[in-house]
Amino acid sequence: MPGVSARGLSHEARRQLAVKLTRVLALYRSILDAYIIEFFTDNLWDTLPCSWQEALDGLSPPQLATLLLGMPGEGEVIRLGFLRYRSVWPLTLLALKSTAWALAFTRTPGFQSPSEFQENSSQSSRLPAPFRKHVRPKKQHEIRRLGELVKKLSDLTGCTQVVDVGSGQGHLSRFMALGLGMMVKSIEGDQQLVERAQHLDWELVQTLEKEAKRNPQVVQTSPHLCPHHVVRWVDPTSLCEDLLQPLECPPLDRTRLLLTGLHACGDLSVALLRHFSCCPEVVALASVGCCYMKLSTPGGYPLSQWVAGLPGYKLPYRLREGACHALEEYAERLQRAGPALRTHCYRAALETVIRQAQPELRRPGVQGIPRVHELKIEEYVQRGLQRVGLDPQTPLNLATLQAHLAQENRVVAFFSLALLLAPLVETLILLDRLLYLQEQGFHAELLPIFNPKLSPRNLVLIATKNPLGQAFSALETEES
Repeated sequence: MPGVSARGLSHEARRQLAVKLTRVLALYRSILDAYIIEFFTDNLWDTLPCSWQEALDGLSPPQLATLLLGMPGEGEVIRLGFLRYRSVWPLTLLALKSTAWALAFTRTPGFQSPSEFQENSSQSSRLPAPFRKHVRPKKQHEIRRLGELVKKLSDLTGCTQVVDVGSGQGHLSRFMALGLGMMVKSIEGDQQLVERAQHLDWELVQTLEKEAKRNPQVVQTSPHLCPHHVVRWVDPTSLCEDLLQPLECPPLDRTRLLLTGLHACGDLSVALLRHFSCCPEVVALASVGCCYMKLSTPGGYPLSQWVAGLPGYKLPYRLREGACHALEEYAERLQRAGPALRTHCYRAALETVIRQAQPELRRPGVQGIPRVHELKIEEYVQRGLQRVGLDPQTPLNLATLQAHLAQENRVVAFFSLALLLAPLVETLILLDRLLYLQEQGFHAELLPIFNPKLSPRNLVLIATKNPLGQAFSALETEES
């Protein structure tokens, strides 16, 4: 979707963007605050202006994808001002759509290379085969793109070591160390994940050594280039000495660290920012955040003095959770118009039955119902009641359930409105981080790095202690 590039904004322009975002989010707060599973219990459709209801009622999922979310179907090209609306939309709804497009950070990467999964949907053609083993396509794309960017940033800033925080099974660390030749330390709090990462390191080294013997022209990978794994939970409120300790003592105590985290969850991404800002040996940062609903408030948001001083800056859990949804993926589901879209309608209908049976039980988690879209609505409700500890034989009003099901497209339309606004919340969170770093005199930029259809949280925050100037443009290019 269209959007604004953080790269082209001055410090003052970023501050004014934060002002606009807080005002817009306050204006549409009723949509953002709503839980779609309360569509019927809270009569959410009637909370929309009547003119919006008239415009959206009866739209098919593909029409919602194109007209509201601005996502063209196969072979279609959208040109603003040339969309074919079924009826005249109210200016207030058009303003919502235009504002959501105009104020969110763009999520479209600057590179326009062919898809790396054209030949094989499960194997990236741009990641060497040994590094694809045990790695899903989404992660293949992510570790290649972020690893290559970290390598460029490390070279530009003269870093002696990369620290991968929240490294999990070590896929990114492994590619940076054994694939790109960097000295890498991996920090992970889960002992089992670290043991798994060390086993995969050993397995990859064996594979690379065999390849080197088969092809003497290939330079054999040295064992010391494996990532150095450390089991340690990183406390976002204090500095982590294990994170800052160099693997080797550089001459004249010239340790220069680059911190990175691939989808560092919640406050972990905030910990990276604090280590960067507080520790002179950390000279660069490349962080992709996620799980904004797990941020501490206050503590993890807001970070900047500017955002903390704005009216309406607060982002409750519901707004931060909504910011983690995948707009592009949902738009594709709308275009396909498959039966799985009725899941939200089913769950909202179930909520009405739960409230009738036990009024104090609100929004309980309902997990583990397979192939929901293949069930009749009454079958789903019965299984859902059992999942939340209620009697599955509770008498059901089938006419009411069918009436709810008849409003499936309204449920989808309301959820689409919320998804349209969700990127504004993510933009404010990331903008707050940019401003926090700039308030301390550092240089910070934000780039879309991943294909958003593969990886929805695709914005990487890049920070340096010294300006990169024109050299920064090298980070925006795709490797050939």
